[in-house]
Amino acid sequence: MKALVIGASIGGISAAAALAQAGIDCEIFEAVAEIKPVGAAISVWPNGVKCLQHLGMGALIETFGGPLRHIAYRDGFRGSVLTEFSLGPLTERVGARPCPIARADLQREMLNFWGRERVQFGKRVVRVEEQGEQVTAWFSDGSHASGDLLIAADGSRSAIRPTVLGRTPPRRYAGYVNWNGLVTVDTAIAAADGWTTFVGDGKRVSVMPVSGNRFYFFFDVPLPAGLAEDRSSLRDDLRRYFAGWAAPVQRLIAALDPKTTNRIEIHDIDPFERLVRGRIALLGDAGHSTTPDIGQGGCAAMEDAVVLGQAFQQHTTVADALAWYEAQRVERVQDLVLKARKRCDVTHGKDRQLTDAWYRELAQESGERIINGLCDTIQGGPLG
Repeated sequence: MKALVIGASIGGISAAAALAQAGIDCEIFEAVAEIKPVGAAISVWPNGVKCLQHLGMGALIETFGGPLRHIAYRDGFRGSVLTEFSLGPLTERVGARPCPIARADLQREMLNFWGRERVQFGKRVVRVEEQGEQVTAWFSDGSHASGDLLIAADGSRSAIRPTVLGRTPPRRYAGYVNWNGLVTVDTAIAAADGWTTFVGDGKRVSVMPVSGNRFYFFFDVPLPAGLAEDRSSLRDDLRRYFAGWAAPVQRLIAALDPKTTNRIEIHDIDPFERLVRGRIALLGDAGHSTTPDIGQGGCAAMEDAVVLGQAFQQHTTVADALAWYEAQRVERVQDLVLKARKRCDVTHGKDRQLTDAWYRELAQESGERIINGLCDTIQGGPLG
């Protein structure tokens, strides 16, 4: 049996690894000539860590994952601690630690694991079609490839998604802009072994450690879409949006490099009613485009891959395997998209009364409630 995997993304390589474990030959096709990470880093929560371990890539996460041992929330203006607690109880309950990792490190090491020479780059899909017991993908360079099934891991702007859904769903602006990047660890900004978030006025500033003595940082600001802002105005924009915020925030703004800082208008898409049509399956962002507010986008793609591999280990036909994959995943990913959307709205001041209530809750938080919520999300994955 042969599978075509469209996209050498985190999800695409995970899918190929899972299918290979099930004895299926895989060919990966990537649209771009060179992969450039979108976003500076990714939160790999324990459900994602377990997936990578299951797929044989546990060593890379241990090598490149940052030391995330505690969480702290601070008042954005005063810098005072609202709550701070250990993540030890989370690790004990779920059996793995959270590992934030630079996207460039993760994608490079995943490509190395699979074999960069085994990926066909510059292969942008223009259409896909089922023909009997085969599915064929045609590429913009005039070439084509056929297999017994096709996995669409071609991202949030998937070219294959309309074929599966029978429609082109609109992207929804989530109402805020995110700036993100990497800086050298500075303990005058935050502790080097924890996730620290400054909050206030519907805005967030976060830092967390990744390998190489670096912080991954992000700034969130509720803003209209389409503003004329770019890297040339980036530091001035952030100074304006965070005027009056605490000294660590100002220090972070001064430390960032505008040339390597990303500015992203955050979108998601309403959850889909299906993930499979015939011999074609959606996986990762192609199947569930979510905001990053619960840090589960990449983890969900890894979960998809694990379940896909399980499907072909438990079923002998493509139809039965993909039907089982869809049944196992569709409600799970719908839940993650909507959970992230709900958290997004609370965090970013869509209803200021709810946001202010959240700030008050943080000031009374022992960590138990947040860890319970994290456990609920993590343990809903295929590996517990």
